[in-house]
Amino acid sequence: MAPALLAASTTAVVWLTIGLVTALAVVAMLVALVRHVLLIGRAAGRLNAEMAPITGEIRSITANAQRRSSGGRGGTPRRS
Repeated sequence: MAPALLAASTTAVVWLTIGLVTALAVVAMLVALVRHVLLIGRAAGRLNAEMAPITGEIRSITANAQRRSSGGRGGTPRRS
């Protein structure tokens, strides 16, 4: 092989190797990102399931407080 052709093919192999390694790194990062998104989604679902009874209780307490503060005067709240 001619030295110029050998140098060109060596350069092409180096750049191809760098490109493949970079592509593999990007794919690995995307896989990790998807895994973390799924993990956060499951954690958010568990948090919602645990907080639902508490938020329901807070809503009922708030509704009771609003009814009591209206004092039966047609739903208008008292002024402090």
